[in-house]
Amino acid sequence: MFALLFALQSFADAAELSGVNVPDTATVGGQQLVLNGLGLREKFFFDIYVGGLYLPSKTSDWKAAIEMDGAKRITMNFVYSEVSLDKLLEAYKEGLESNSYAANQGANFEKFFGWMETMKSGDSMVFDYVPGTGTTVTVKGQVKGTIADADFMKALWAVYIGDHPPTNALKSGMMKG
Repeated sequence: MFALLFALQSFADAAELSGVNVPDTATVGGQQLVLNGLGLREKFFFDIYVGGLYLPSKTSDWKAAIEMDGAKRITMNFVYSEVSLDKLLEAYKEGLESNSYAANQGANFEKFFGWMETMKSGDSMVFDYVPGTGTTVTVKGQVKGTIADADFMKALWAVYIGDHPPTNALKSGMMKG
């Protein structure tokens, strides 16, 4: 009976989209965060990844989520068979071109691009922001490094939930609040 109750509790504490289960909470920089929402990145009718946004409290205001200088997290759980490094970098560069937050972040994004890898189904990326520390980038479970600039975080978050996200479905899912 205990095992059944534990299993039911586990389902109650997770969200699911496109076969990806993510926890409803996360701890970043010692602060408890809640899952704000999950969105699906699709391209040409193919599911590419499930993006998750964690914040201290839920909001549907994307500008507030970007500007907030508190602990937060973005997760990307890949579901497509393989996204090459070239395709991944191309997508980031497209997202940055229309991103007003990206001004003066070229050097930081070059460092960030150097940490990227080809991603396969089941792989994930996690971007944790902690005020005073910066954005820590984890790829496939391996911490790649931290970029201290808060403006870098804003530019990176805007790629997903800003004025010109990869898809409106991704942004609206992540901004469910």
